[in-house]
Amino acid sequence: MQLYKTSKGNLLSFNGQMYQNNHDWDTLVNQDDLYAHLISLLPVSDRLTDKAFNETIEQHLLPPVGTQELWAAGVTYLRSRDARMEESKQSGGADFYQKVYEAERPELFFKALPHRIVGHGTEVYIRKDSTWNVPEPELTLFINSAGNIQAYTIGNDMSSRSIEGENPLYLPQAKSYEKSAALGPCLYVTKQPISPETSISINISRNNTIMFEGSIQVNRMKRSLPELAGYLYKECDFATGALLMTGTGIVPPDNFTLLVGDSISISIENIGTLTNTVAQKK
Repeated sequence: MQLYKTSKGNLLSFNGQMYQNNHDWDTLVNQDDLYAHLISLLPVSDRLTDKAFNETIEQHLLPPVGTQELWAAGVTYLRSRDARMEESKQSGGADFYQKVYEAERPELFFKALPHRIVGHGTEVYIRKDSTWNVPEPELTLFINSAGNIQAYTIGNDMSSRSIEGENPLYLPQAKSYEKSAALGPCLYVTKQPISPETSISINISRNNTIMFEGSIQVNRMKRSLPELAGYLYKECDFATGALLMTGTGIVPPDNFTLLVGDSISISIENIGTLTNTVAQKK
């Protein structure tokens, strides 16, 4: 099932039927068994027509986040390791990425507070002081306060590769800035864990021309999803849960950089498509 957050309330799509409820988002999603909880709410939720559902989605859709922090994992795919090593070789930092790819402990970093996260159909930013900017399409986990994965969404981890490549210590500036993260269009809530064969795809268009496209399956990830969630929760508490981007295995070629006006569309099976337009902070 798909759970959408909108300015008009929460919308649920299940078995071809559309429902609305006005529960507090954080209370709604922070459950021990979110799938069963949502099923239990269907009889007391308002059923919507397809037209009403689609109109609300198009006009009032919000990113699927309440008060949760957004974190991210890095170098979880071989392609990401190779790209990071290439961008950092001039600074002497390439070996760090090889080591973290092979290490027991994953790379985890803080990405964004809720007010810096945008949703489907809105703008993401590239930094004006960066010369090499790329999107990173990532399966993103919703983890409840007990540390259990309850749902999934699409994440766009906007990255300034020129800044990160200059010095690995600049990672926070390369990753965390205004509108540097997009999530959506919904939370995908399942009874069983998401299939490892799930496909992630991206296309980037400029003036209606495809500039880059690629795809990968989740099973190409070196680390398991529970492993990443477990490391995040080792020494951190999250009262209303947390969101965790799980890394990217799709990286544009080194001669590509985003430009203002580009359109980024990321799709993950069963979740949908997250589309954003590239802009810069005024």
